[in-house]
Amino acid sequence: MLDRIALILLIIGGINWGLIGIFQFDLVAWAFGGSAAIISRIVYTLVALSAVWCVSLFFRDNSLVEAD
Repeated sequence: MLDRIALILLIIGGINWGLIGIFQFDLVAWAFGGSAAIISRIVYTLVALSAVWCVSLFFRDNSLVEAD
């Protein structure tokens, strides 16, 4: 379950970075009142932690990942 939550947050972060790169539009900052707002910073931190967590997917046994 934690893997799926991390992947969802990572997808949200990837979409946000795509919007920043293509349209110079930060969806998280827009939704939560600016990039310095505490909620935006929490979302950015959760996305970063999710990315670190997903690195562990590279080092797991494939049979364990497929069983989930």
